[in-house]
Amino acid sequence: CIEETQVQYNNTYMMSTTEDYMTQEENWDRDLLLDPAWEKQQRKTFTAWCNSHLRKAGTQIENIEEDFRNGLKLMLLLEVISGERLPKPDKGKMRFHKIANVNKALDYISSKGVKLVSIGAEEIVDGNLKMTLGMIWTIILRFAIQDISVEETSAKEGLLLWCQRKTAPYRNVNVQNFHISWKDGLALCALIHRHRPDLIDYSKLRKDDPIGNLNTAFEVAEKYLDIPKMLDAEDIVNTPKPDEKAIMTYVSCFYHAFAGAEQAETAANRICKVLAVNQENERLMEEYEKLASELLEWIRRTIPWLENRVAEQTMRAMQQKLEDFRDYRRIHKPPRVQEKCQLEINFNTLQTKLRLSNRPAFMPSEGKMVSDIANAWKGLEQVEKGYEEWLLTEIRRLERLDHLAEKFKQKCSLHESWTTGKEHLLSQKDYETASLMEIRALMRKHEAFESDLAAHQDRVEQIAAIAQELNELDYHDAASVNTRCQGICDQWDNLGTLTQKRRDALERVEKLWETIDQLYLEFAKRAAPFNNWMDGAMEDLQDMFIVHSIEEIQSLITAHDQYKATLPEADKERIAIMGIQNEITKIAQTYGIKLVGVNPYTVLSPQDITNKWEAVKQLVPHRDQMLQEEVTRQQANERLRRSFAAQANIIGPWIQTKMEEIGHVSVDITGSLEEQMNNLKQYEQNIINYKSNIDKLEGDHQLIQEALVFDNKHTNYTMEHVRVGWEQLLTTIARTINEVENQILTRDAKGISQEQLNEFRASFNHFDRKRNGMMDPDDFRACLISMGYDLGEVEFARIMTLVDPNNTGVVTFQAFIDFMTRETAETDTAEQVMASFKILASDKSYITVEELRRELPPEQAEYCICRMTKYAGPDASPGALDYISFSSALYGESDL
Repeated sequence: CIEETQVQYNNTYMMSTTEDYMTQEENWDRDLLLDPAWEKQQRKTFTAWCNSHLRKAGTQIENIEEDFRNGLKLMLLLEVISGERLPKPDKGKMRFHKIANVNKALDYISSKGVKLVSIGAEEIVDGNLKMTLGMIWTIILRFAIQDISVEETSAKEGLLLWCQRKTAPYRNVNVQNFHISWKDGLALCALIHRHRPDLIDYSKLRKDDPIGNLNTAFEVAEKYLDIPKMLDAEDIVNTPKPDEKAIMTYVSCFYHAFAGAEQAETAANRICKVLAVNQENERLMEEYEKLASELLEWIRRTIPWLENRVAEQTMRAMQQKLEDFRDYRRIHKPPRVQEKCQLEINFNTLQTKLRLSNRPAFMPSEGKMVSDIANAWKGLEQVEKGYEEWLLTEIRRLERLDHLAEKFKQKCSLHESWTTGKEHLLSQKDYETASLMEIRALMRKHEAFESDLAAHQDRVEQIAAIAQELNELDYHDAASVNTRCQGICDQWDNLGTLTQKRRDALERVEKLWETIDQLYLEFAKRAAPFNNWMDGAMEDLQDMFIVHSIEEIQSLITAHDQYKATLPEADKERIAIMGIQNEITKIAQTYGIKLVGVNPYTVLSPQDITNKWEAVKQLVPHRDQMLQEEVTRQQANERLRRSFAAQANIIGPWIQTKMEEIGHVSVDITGSLEEQMNNLKQYEQNIINYKSNIDKLEGDHQLIQEALVFDNKHTNYTMEHVRVGWEQLLTTIARTINEVENQILTRDAKGISQEQLNEFRASFNHFDRKRNGMMDPDDFRACLISMGYDLGEVEFARIMTLVDPNNTGVVTFQAFIDFMTRETAETDTAEQVMASFKILASDKSYITVEELRRELPPEQAEYCICRMTKYAGPDASPGALDYISFSSALYGESDL
C-alpha cells in the first residue's frame, strides 16, 4: 500500500510521497520558514545548488523566483540532475506557454513518486517565492537526499548518522541536528579532514573562530571538492537557528562528493560484523572447553572415590559411608547434572551459530567431545550404581556378622559355664575309697555325665559352625573368634578323653559292686535329659533372631506357639521326675532308711529342676514380648514400603508421561515456534514445581534404608529408577527447549517465515515414520520428491553428505531445516569479506595497520592486527598485512 505524508508550507503548500525521505518532514518546523533569515539562507543555498547542476549545461540562474518562471531552466535542471529527457518545451513567450512548460516539469516530478498538492504552475509563473522554494526543496529531497540511508534508516536520519560517524573522533564536534550543530564550522571541517586530511590542518582550528572555520570549509570545498559556496558564514553565525533545509542541502553535497568513501565504510561495517561473530564464537568455544574440562576433572576425581570398595569393620562406619553417598547424590551430583545439560546446550547453540554464519563446525579438544563427556558420565553412573550395591551388600554382611558374633559369644558363654570344673571332676579318683553303693553311684553319675556330654555335642558343633561362617564372611575380629573356638574344641576333646578314662576306671571296679539304688538311678537318668531339654528350651527362648519381613517373624511366632504347646507334656515329665524323688523319700520313710547327702548319681536336685522350670516359664512371656516387638517393627517397615510404593507408582508414570508429552510438543506443528517455546517453558516450570515430590520420595527412601529394608514387593520403581528418570526428564526438556531456540535462531537467520517453517515441519512429520524426530534415507528421499525435487543417485548422495555428514543413517529435523534454507540464505562468505578488505585497502593486495585502525573500531582493528600474518608479496611495503589469508581462515578455507 502507498502511505502519503503531507507537508504544509504556510498552509498553502502541501506535498506527500511514498518515500521514507519525506516521512521526516512531519517533525520539521515549518513555521520558521517565514523567518527572513531562513528565507535568505534558502534563497542563496538553493540558488547555488541549482547552479552547481545548471553549469553542466552551460547556464545558471541569478534570481530563483524569476529565472524559473518560464519553465525552461526548470525543465533543463531536471534533465541535468536526472539524466533523462523531458518533453519538448513550448517555444512561445505567452503566459500559457510558460504555464505549459512549468506543468511539464511538475508532471515529471510527480512521475518520480512525489505528489504535489496545492501547488500549481501558476504560482511558479507568477514568481511566488515561497512556492518556488518549496518546489526546489522537493527536487533536492527527491534527487539529492532521498537515496541516502545508513543501516536502513530514513534519508534525514541516515544523513545525520553518516555525519555523526564521520565526525565522532574529532574534538569539539557533536552533531545532533542540521542547524546549531554546524554554527561553529568545526563539523564541516571535520567532514573534509576525515576524507581529505591533506586539505585542512584540523589541529589548528579554534572553536571560538566560527566564521574563520566556516569560510575555510566553504573555500576548500569549492576549490578542491567542486562544491559551490551555498551558505554565508556571517548569516549562519548570526542566526539563532540556521535553516535546516539549507544546511541539509549543503551537507548532502559532501555526502555525494565522498560517496566513494562510503563504499569503504560499508566494507568496514561488513568486516566488523564478521569479526564480531568470530569473536563471540571463540568466546563460546573457550567457555565450552573450560566447562568440559571442569566437568571431566570432577568425574575423574569422583570415580576413584566410588571405586574404593575397602569395607569398614563396623556397622556405624559403613552407615557413615552410606550417608556420604546420599550427600553425594543429593548435594554434589545435581549441580553437575545441570552443568552436563548446559554443556550440551552450549555446544548445540555454538554449532548452530557457526552453521548460520557459514563457519566450519567446532571440534573440541581431544577427549572433550560431547560424546566423550557422555561416555565419561555413563562410566560414572555405572561405577556409582556398583558402589551403592556394594554399600548395601556390605551393610547386610556386617549386620549378619554382628548377629553371628553375638550368637557365638552367647553359646560360648553357656558352654564355658557348663564345662567349668568338669575336667577337675573327671580327674578325681574318689572311687578308690568309695563304698559299693558309692561306686555304683559314681558309675551312674558318670553315665549321666556322658549323657549330658553327648547332649552338649550339638552346641559345640554349632559354635564351630558359627566360627566358620564368621571366617567366611571376613569378620574383623576373626582371630579372637578362632582362638576361643579352638580353646573350646581342645577342651571338648580333652573332656572326651577324660570321660573315657573315668568310665574305664569305674567299669573296672563296677564288677566289685553289685548293689545299686534303682530309684536314684532312674531319677538321675530322667532328670538329666529333662534338665538338658530345659537348657535347650532356655537357650531357644533366649536365642537372638533377625528377620526382614512380617512373614519371617510370623514363622518364628508359629514355631514359638508350637513350642508352648509342648509345655504340658514337659510338665508331666517334670511331675514324673519329682514323683521318683517322692518315691525315694517314701521308701526311706517306710523302711527307716536314713538318707545321707544328695543323690549319688546326679548333681541335679529336685530344687534345681523346680528352679529351672520356673525360669523356663518366665522366659516364655519374655519371648512373646520380643516377638511382638519385632512384629511391630516389621509392620512399621511395611508401612514404609507402602508409603514409598504409593509415591513411586505415581511419580514413575508421571515422569514417563511428561517425557511423552514433551516428545509430542516437539513434533506438534500447530502454532508458532514461540507458542511451542511457551508450552515447553510451561512444561519445564511444571517439572521444576514437581521437584518437591521427588524430595519427599528421597526422604522416604532414606527412612527405608535407615530401617535396613532392602526389598519392596509393592512397586517396580526403585529410587534409582526415579532418579535416572528425573535426570533424563530435566535433560530432555532442557535439550528440547534448546532445539526450539535453535529452530527460532535458524528461522530468523535464514529469513524463512513461520508458514514456511510449518510447511517444512509438516512434511518432516509426515515422513517421520517412527515418530522419533528422525527420517531414514528412503523416507528422506520420498520427502524431497514430494516437495518437487528431481533426484538422481549422484544428487541424492551429495545431499545426504550435507544432511548426514557423520553417516549415522538418519536425517534429523535440524539437518532437514538447514538443507531447505541453506542455498537461499543470505550469509557472508570469505569472498565477500575479502572484497570488503580490498575496498579498505584501496585495491591493494595487502592492508596496513594504519588503514585498519582508521577504518575499523579499535577492538575489531586490534583483533585483525593480532591475527593477520605479514604480507609476503612482491609489492609488499613495511607493515603490510595479508588480509586474503585472514579472510579464508575465518571460514576454515584454504587461501583463495
